Amino acid sequence: MTYSEALDWLEQVGRGGSRLGLDRVRDYLTRLGAPQDQIPMIHVAGTNGKGSVSACLSAILTQAGYRVGLYTSPHLDRFNERFRIRGEEISDAAFADLVSQGRAVWETMEDKPTEFEVITALAFLYFAQSACDLVVLEVGLGGRLDATNVIPTPLAAVITKLGLDHTAELGDTLAQIAYEKAGIVKPGGWVVLDGRNTEVLEQLQQLCRERACSTAITRPDQLTVSRQDITGSTFSYGPWRDLRLTLAGSYQPGNAALALETVEVLRAQGWSVSDDAVRAGLAAVRWPGRFELLCQDPIFLLDGAHNPDGVWAAVESLSACFPGQKLRLLVGFLADKDIPGMVAQLAPLAQELLVITPPSPRAMEEEDLVKTLARTFPAPVKGFASIRAAVDYAFATARPGERFCALGSLYSAGTIRQAVQAARP
Repeated sequence: MTYSEALDWLEQVGRGGSRLGLDRVRDYLTRLGAPQDQIPMIHVAGTNGKGSVSACLSAILTQAGYRVGLYTSPHLDRFNERFRIRGEEISDAAFADLVSQGRAVWETMEDKPTEFEVITALAFLYFAQSACDLVVLEVGLGGRLDATNVIPTPLAAVITKLGLDHTAELGDTLAQIAYEKAGIVKPGGWVVLDGRNTEVLEQLQQLCRERACSTAITRPDQLTVSRQDITGSTFSYGPWRDLRLTLAGSYQPGNAALALETVEVLRAQGWSVSDDAVRAGLAAVRWPGRFELLCQDPIFLLDGAHNPDGVWAAVESLSACFPGQKLRLLVGFLADKDIPGMVAQLAPLAQELLVITPPSPRAMEEEDLVKTLARTFPAPVKGFASIRAAVDYAFATARPGERFCALGSLYSAGTIRQAVQAARP
């Protein structure tokens, strides 16, 4: 099987849609040799920030000398981004071989696993065959019924910032969403909670008590940021002083604090992670698509914000970096998101809105969004037939000192990055 054949087969599996339940993926993994039981894992769930927290942990633990696997989704540019070891993506050849192994088993099953179940199982197989010391595992959707939740008790179950997203699947209140996310909490394990989740923190703590878990909670009042700009920040947290973080965005020090609390949990279990490894990891971590600086002249930022909480954080970051200034915003949304809520937050910041259609079957068509916003949005609204056309227009019309930010859907991020690379001077 070639690399392209592997991707084509996964796409064919994806046409079968998604179905709730863990029985299929458990059966599939048993037939693959139960690789999920062979490696210690850190399990990360949440609405916003789980990818950034996972990236921070992977970078820190890699600096500590461990062979660290990192599983995330979705990818921005290439599918291989989802499977990383010590920061390196899986090779095309290894990926094709892995899918070939998975397909042979899949075809023997009557109740066939879904695409995400196959991908998750193959990630476990890859990390086990590659003799990883541990794996940082990002939840795909929710937690309780997510395919990643077939693992035994992890080294730490980490729950990041929660918000209203995927409400059709997870519920339309924070309490319901917290219940689904906390499905990754297993009896007797360690749990790391984001102290910013004030509305549901007691609910999460009570669940941890019921399951006899040990808990660590971030303390927002112990977090101070001394410097912040579009290249990152310098912050202190508890006993940690003057940590350099290369992830930009006002929300990222809070995510880094979650990683720091998780490091302390690992240390309590005997894992060796030096202070130097922590500092080097945070200074080296990269996580594309999250308040990412794509170009300096003109300044062009990309943020994967795709729900109201994420957009609020992006707006806060932009306001902190460019106080009192407006930006030209490139946006595209999925139709099942809270578009009015996100647009309302963007309105005070927008000099102009450039509207595109994200590359997803769930996308809101740009012409429909333009019609909806044209009469009410306080800034000019212009639609584009493609992402490339929108980016080309942005660069062709950029005036000195203007700033751009693209946001609204992670599905657009990879194409936007490519278009900016092609269009930049």
